[in-house]
Amino acid sequence: MTMIEVPAPDGEIKAVWETPEGPGPWPAVVLLHDAVGLTADLRRNARMLADHGYLVIAPDLFSRGPRCVPGVFRDLLFTGAGRAVRDILAALRRIRDDSSCTGRVAVAGFCMGGGFALLTAPRGFDAAAPFYPTSRGDYAEMLRGSCPIVASYGRLDPINIGRAHRLERVLDDYGVAHDVKTYSGVTHAFANRLPTEPVLRVAGLGYDEKATEDAWRRVFAFFDAHLKSPSPH
Repeated sequence: MTMIEVPAPDGEIKAVWETPEGPGPWPAVVLLHDAVGLTADLRRNARMLADHGYLVIAPDLFSRGPRCVPGVFRDLLFTGAGRAVRDILAALRRIRDDSSCTGRVAVAGFCMGGGFALLTAPRGFDAAAPFYPTSRGDYAEMLRGSCPIVASYGRLDPINIGRAHRLERVLDDYGVAHDVKTYSGVTHAFANRLPTEPVLRVAGLGYDEKATEDAWRRVFAFFDAHLKSPSPH
């Protein structure tokens, strides 16, 4: 793992950079963290993506300190634009323009990061993989012109009641390639191992190994289909 500085319109931000073994170039993934930030869990997922042959950049959307956090959520839940979105698109430009990248780039994220993955899916990415995305849920407006989407939800997630079905309906209407699955018996954050795991389990949340393995199997199959072809850029 390497930490890099990424030029962005509002000033440089930090990001995790992971490179696959062997000769490139490789397709890439912009990996977006949840509200907890760049945790060890997110870094493990970045390495896992690299081990599957994807160049990875994981921008720190909280690079500017705790005072920026409310603005990040405002961009996600209210404006649909702003500094956090500009930072994500700066990470996209940084990795897509790198000589070790094929030019095809996906975006993936968890919870807050999953919401941003949906929000930015029409903004230059070749595929998107949101996990239980926190968002406004106005998918018809948000996803006009979207790239293909592979999305994973938990049936017991109180944040996303009915949203998987609404997402699938919108993507059907727009003719966007997609794979949307809701996992029974799991809830929010089922694919993350977080420092707060003991507390999450008391609240009925937390990691589920079986659902996580299946979700990533679907993501890799989807990414392989949509990213491992010549770049359109």
